[in-house]
Amino acid sequence: MALTAFTSRLGRGQGRIRPQRAAPASGEYLFVLGDEEPGRRFELGPGDFAEVTQAVDVTGVALVRCALRLRVPPGVPAGLAWEASLVVGGVKYARCLGRPGRERLVGDMAANISKLSGVHTVGVRLELISP
Repeated sequence: MALTAFTSRLGRGQGRIRPQRAAPASGEYLFVLGDEEPGRRFELGPGDFAEVTQAVDVTGVALVRCALRLRVPPGVPAGLAWEASLVVGGVKYARCLGRPGRERLVGDMAANISKLSGVHTVGVRLELISP
């Protein structure tokens, strides 16, 4: 696997980690899309993203939900923003933006998937966008 800004420190500050700066809601691990260590810098462009997904049978399911902490570095270039989203089958069903230099707690991001059935890929995406 080629190392990228989102995979260069898997298990230490990225991916599934034992948290140092934030306590998980339950369990002893978090999944970090980005890096837990403040000040780590990478060259990224609009459309670059990291996501964690899982194949799920959504038959009879009305909502998919997640709780997240979106911490945005202060040096985001002008005209760009970080967006966290719930994706189902690659389609964004719910999203929120993070402001540069701020941390945002999203206690309950929900997506209405009541019209879907069968197995779909459900996930959380962190993407650099031009809003």
